[in-house]
Amino acid sequence: MLKVTVKGTSEALASNIQAHLGKTPENDVQRRAFLFNVEDNVTNALQSMGYYHAEVNTQIDNSQQPWQLTLDINPGDPVTIKWVDILFSGEMLEDEAFDSWLDTLTVKPGDRLNHGIYNTIKTQLITLALARGYFDGKFTLSEININRDDKTAKLNLHFDSGERYLFGDVTFEGHELNDNILEALVPFDDGAHYATTPLSALNRNLLDTGYFASIRVLPQVDNLQNQQVPIRVALASKPSHSIEVGLGVDIGNSSESGVDPRVKVTWRTPQINRYGHFQDTTAEWSPDRPKLLTTYTIPLSHPLDDQLKIRVGLLRDKYGVTQVYDEDNLTYSNTGQLEATKYQLAVIRQTRTGGNWLIGYSVEAVREFYNQSDVDYDPVLYLFGWGISRTQRGDNSLDPKSGFRQTYSIEYANPNLGSTIELTRLQAKWKWIDTFFDKHRFVTRLDLGANIVSEQDFDFVPPSLRYFAGGDQSIRGYSYQELGPYIDYINNDGIPARQVVGGRYLAVASAEYQYYVTPTWRVGTFVDAGNAFDRGQFEPVVSVGGGIHWISPIGPIKLDLGVGLKETETVARSWRLHLTMGADL
Repeated sequence: MLKVTVKGTSEALASNIQAHLGKTPENDVQRRAFLFNVEDNVTNALQSMGYYHAEVNTQIDNSQQPWQLTLDINPGDPVTIKWVDILFSGEMLEDEAFDSWLDTLTVKPGDRLNHGIYNTIKTQLITLALARGYFDGKFTLSEININRDDKTAKLNLHFDSGERYLFGDVTFEGHELNDNILEALVPFDDGAHYATTPLSALNRNLLDTGYFASIRVLPQVDNLQNQQVPIRVALASKPSHSIEVGLGVDIGNSSESGVDPRVKVTWRTPQINRYGHFQDTTAEWSPDRPKLLTTYTIPLSHPLDDQLKIRVGLLRDKYGVTQVYDEDNLTYSNTGQLEATKYQLAVIRQTRTGGNWLIGYSVEAVREFYNQSDVDYDPVLYLFGWGISRTQRGDNSLDPKSGFRQTYSIEYANPNLGSTIELTRLQAKWKWIDTFFDKHRFVTRLDLGANIVSEQDFDFVPPSLRYFAGGDQSIRGYSYQELGPYIDYINNDGIPARQVVGGRYLAVASAEYQYYVTPTWRVGTFVDAGNAFDRGQFEPVVSVGGGIHWISPIGPIKLDLGVGLKETETVARSWRLHLTMGADL
């Protein structure tokens, strides 16, 4: 019914005029009302962006359908800001948050007057005052003085915060936990200055416990008493049990199998009793590698920062590759892998420091059964461990744009304490993520490890404690744990054989570049390098590849193709497809 054309202005000013004019009319009645208000709406649009001396020429052509409305505008010189007067009074004068806010303001004398920016400043100030607990705050002066003759304006904002309110009592509803468990999660003291940031921290603490399906932290601003804000927390517990299923697969032409599927099922009981105990049981299956691990967690002095974990596991795994010599073909052929069955019982105390370092103290009993070089072994180790780790994320998403994780650990076993051998095990891991430019993400990692053990005792180091390389979390393009030092021997059939048995040391590094094609899809390319090795035997293996990643609602799902560039004595040049799911940190 009406087509509007704006001439003579910038794109931003034309868009503002269109916004003030509103939706174009759809019938004759709406068109008459629209045209009646055109002049006022255009004037308001121009003045809101500082143009108080504009000339507007309106032309209407009703000889065709739809009617044509042409607005030919000469904006003229804009009104500029001559003075900005922002004045605070009340207890906010002692609050550094307002000084920081003032530092972010960019409006200054000489700028073109923009009513939208002025209103945004007012809104920001009110919002900050409420977030900091100044519920009685108000503007004592709020005006724009315009001098049309010299085309200047003065901005005046005077704000009196009044007194700052304090945190009152925190009450929890809808739970079955002991009060002391939830009270330990409150990150502020009764009577501390009110602010929304500690409330967000409380919400995050409650979420991190894993006890609750829904959490609502509700400041009772309608029930202010004695300058205090009561806090009501409405909770709803999670279901008594939950089941999670994870899938993965390696596809390629490496040592024994072209397809290596993995299925992982996790059963969780988020709250067993009113003391906050909970358990996680993980059953993982892949061909010849079943694992069953249960962890029972008991909160101690703090439900998140001080926990006692009891871990029981039965794990079967396969390592490296076993080969026999084929005299007809004058080469070695694969016959299997080093297989081990591990029983473990561990007690771990895990604490978190104020700097977000996670510190663990552990005692672990391990007995492992395996056959190496046709000899049966079943060493028993009592490992006393200490570890420390820290994860820093640039954001809390499942696909952080930046972050850094570092992990260090040491474990020790001694025959005087019941172990078969003396062993010191050292590990250090780093992973770094950063997005230097929009859409360009970089991921690097470095894993180092060492087993300090005498030469004659190395065979009694269980395979689960030795170092191997290969797999989607190590060197892609090679099978899981197939790389490492090997030994030659004569098997029970009198045939020359060799077996990859793992090494004392590990050094593996990776660098990956990822590009976001869309916010939920990206492509990547990588280089992995390193190996497990013994003294003086470091033989690095390199792989390259790339893949496509989908950033799903439950975390990134990655399909990567890795190609090994090196042929070792026990592994030919290999390629593998790796399908994995889960966050990088």
